[in-house]
Amino acid sequence: MALLCRPAALRRSIRMRDFLPVTREEIRLRGWEKADFVYVIGDAYVDHSSFGPAIISRLLESRGYRVCIISQPDWKRRESIQVFGEPRLGFLVSAGNMDSMVNHYTVSGKRRRTDAYSPGGKMGLRPDRAAIVYGNLIRQSYRKTPIILGGIEASLRRLAHYDYWDNSLRRSILLDAGVDLISYGMGEHSIVEIADALNAGIPVEEITYIPGTVFKTRDPGSAYQPLFLPSYEELCQDKKVYGHSFAIQYENTDPFTARPLAEFYGSRGYVVQNPPAMPLSQQEMDDVYELPYVGKAHPMYEKEGGIPALSEVRFSLTSNRGCFGGCSFCALTFHQGRILQTRSHASIVREARRMTEDPEFKGYIHDVGGPTADFRHPSCEKQLTRGVCRNRQCLFPDPCPNLKADHEDYVSLLRSLRELPGVKKVFVRSGIRFDYVMADPDSTFLEELAAHHVSGQLRAAPEHVSDGVLKYMGKPPHRVYEDFLAAFEKANRKTGKKQYVVPYFMSSHPGSTMKDAVKLAEYVRDLGFTPEQVQDFYPTPSTLSTCMYYTGFHPVTGEKVYVPRSAHEKAVQRALMQYRNPENRALVLEGLRKAGRMDLVGYGEKCLLRPEREKSWNPHPQKKKKTIRKVHGKKNSR
Repeated sequence: MALLCRPAALRRSIRMRDFLPVTREEIRLRGWEKADFVYVIGDAYVDHSSFGPAIISRLLESRGYRVCIISQPDWKRRESIQVFGEPRLGFLVSAGNMDSMVNHYTVSGKRRRTDAYSPGGKMGLRPDRAAIVYGNLIRQSYRKTPIILGGIEASLRRLAHYDYWDNSLRRSILLDAGVDLISYGMGEHSIVEIADALNAGIPVEEITYIPGTVFKTRDPGSAYQPLFLPSYEELCQDKKVYGHSFAIQYENTDPFTARPLAEFYGSRGYVVQNPPAMPLSQQEMDDVYELPYVGKAHPMYEKEGGIPALSEVRFSLTSNRGCFGGCSFCALTFHQGRILQTRSHASIVREARRMTEDPEFKGYIHDVGGPTADFRHPSCEKQLTRGVCRNRQCLFPDPCPNLKADHEDYVSLLRSLRELPGVKKVFVRSGIRFDYVMADPDSTFLEELAAHHVSGQLRAAPEHVSDGVLKYMGKPPHRVYEDFLAAFEKANRKTGKKQYVVPYFMSSHPGSTMKDAVKLAEYVRDLGFTPEQVQDFYPTPSTLSTCMYYTGFHPVTGEKVYVPRSAHEKAVQRALMQYRNPENRALVLEGLRKAGRMDLVGYGEKCLLRPEREKSWNPHPQKKKKTIRKVHGKKNSR
């Protein structure tokens, strides 16, 4: 009560102290001489566990390190990263929760209008290739200070990679950003080890032994028994060599079996990737997600309308990390890994209880999940002691005989959350893996999902209907999705509700011919709806699909793959999915011609297009036009 009687300015300063320092004045108020780490990030500063920089900074704080935040600095001014002076141990750099190029551009190269991770959704507050720009900006002022690069943008560019925006191979971001180390993946284990090593006085160039890191060296012997990848020069000369190199990287993403990988850059020496860090234990996951996050954006953004990206996750719960789904177009294998890591029920319920005490909580938990909501344990027991299989997936092309498809733990968690006082509804929105649901002989989860956790529409991602395309996507055959639809409808009948599955489809994925695109359009026709948004395949770094897009073959099997690469062909395939839009008519017609499916132009109920009206023959076109102009020129001609 006494706090409410204090002046507004004082109340505001107390709220500021709940966050990490963002100004030199806040350092002074804390009695610090300088920061141990200065964290430069491309997003607005949001102290919520769904934002990577918040996790890393709070984790370091819990270990006794002093961390300050420089959020979205003006990259055109060197002074913008000099706010706190030189930190005692080093700079941390992250482009943010999204890759800055994906954040800025659509797959067709158009500039996006809004940035959900910036105040008020304003675009333009971070540069293209933010990690590189920030790293070099810091290095201009602080020549010898250690710089550690992390986040999704760095994690997926840690070795030579195909860059869609340049349409060429780029070298490791470690070299382009001028930094000392990359902490790749989720980073909790590696960042604490890096901090402890720097604090112990170990020079950053000697920190070559930490799992989950990438470093540069002239002596590859500093890594233990490394695998030597082709040199960057060789990769640029031959796409097949690049595909082979990518396959080696793909087979070395497991912390139990991976070996160090060394890539040669001529006069720059080697870039060496250590094996991934070990997955977090459940206790470690609980500890990370129960750090003292404020759960909100910094108050300095209130006048600008806050941070849009926070709205969806603010009242959501993270229950897992990692994914053994193995979709070819997804970067999770390279970033979070395939081994599932989960929080305990007790930890998640505690967070939910705290959520219900928020005055702005309306009783709805928006999501309980992670990359895949219904994954709550490793796919098989051996993964926690021997790692994942190098040469097979858990669900593709068929579920592995060792797969443990069981939703009992997830169902129990959802029931616990539904029973909490103040909770009206618990939604599942982060997506379920429908083939995993179908592999579970117990239908309890699907029935409870329909009864309690869907609000009219359930989002699912079959991605395509052509089995030939699905094979390259790493997705199950289309019949599995059809079986899931039937099972969901059966579950709905038990509830008496009318609920629907809203599918997500992807156009122009490697392997998708024009005939496949037409087949998908026919399926959309039979569904009786037009997708409002169509996801065109976006070649982002470090995915199997992107490697196929660049090389024209599957890097693991060596199979040649058809690739719809031109912007025009991608536009045609995308238009076919929205064939009802009159603006797409010319593109749809072109696609039907190329696929040899002009039978779909006509008046039949299965046709996608109606024929153009035949223009009547006019022997005197000029005279006719004059007459028409005259008639229309009269007022009230009737």
